[in-house]
Amino acid sequence: MLGLRTTIYKVNDLAKAKEWYTDAFGRPPYFDEPFYVGFNIGGFELGLLPEEGNEVVKKSDSVLSYWGVEDIENEYQKLLNLGAAIHEKPTNVGGEIMVASVKDPWNNILGIIYNPEFKIEQ
Repeated sequence: MLGLRTTIYKVNDLAKAKEWYTDAFGRPPYFDEPFYVGFNIGGFELGLLPEEGNEVVKKSDSVLSYWGVEDIENEYQKLLNLGAAIHEKPTNVGGEIMVASVKDPWNNILGIIYNPEFKIEQ
């Protein structure tokens, strides 16, 4: 195993989701096709896949990916301001490590983490 490479969110409106995630992460996608939109987030892939139908479907809470941030309170508020819903408010989980999560407009859980101890191994 080499480590996490890609997190994919399914959305029923790829164009709106592309715009939302561009605003949320502050960068445009590097890959943009009708069947997939990919963002490079610090060397990791955030992918958007089109979902069948027009309704936002209920999704499981069984898998949660956390995207690293420097200022969890500001990033959390930014996501809420963009229209995300509260899933888990910023919480200290030990030492200086803080986690939070929101639900994007397509009901996907988007986790964020401040972890000054985390280092990417090469």
